[in-house]
Amino acid sequence: MAKFTSHMERALAAARDAAARGETPVGAVVVGPDGRVLATDGNRVRENADPTAHAEILALRAAADALGSERLIGCDLYVTLEPCPMCAGAISLARIRRLYFGAPDPKSGGVEHGACVFAQATCHHAPEVYGGVAEAQAAALLRQFFQARRD
Repeated sequence: MAKFTSHMERALAAARDAAARGETPVGAVVVGPDGRVLATDGNRVRENADPTAHAEILALRAAADALGSERLIGCDLYVTLEPCPMCAGAISLARIRRLYFGAPDPKSGGVEHGACVFAQATCHHAPEVYGGVAEAQAAALLRQFFQARRD
């Protein structure tokens, strides 16, 4: 359980770093089959002027580079917010084994809300999904970030 918690803590730290850069606070961590952290990143959409620079995409790219393969067989992804449909598609294509996410995203989510990408007949691979991991911390981080933008 300690490693499980530390992986989500690492994702939360990446989300806090993203917020400090003015990005929506989302962080992601890819863990290899051996339990080794392969990649960690936070949103960089504004920083990179790239609408695809979501934390999940960046972490998946770095993990694929580290393994030298586009297929991340046996790898797990920890992310602080329910992935959007774009990220869910990438997670499927990467063949992620397990997805752990923090806060649900009823407006823009693509896993348990909206498109429900993994439930589609056209989805080639669906990971095991565990939502609500460190949900309170992840949701609080998002609330604080957007509240500060409104003030």
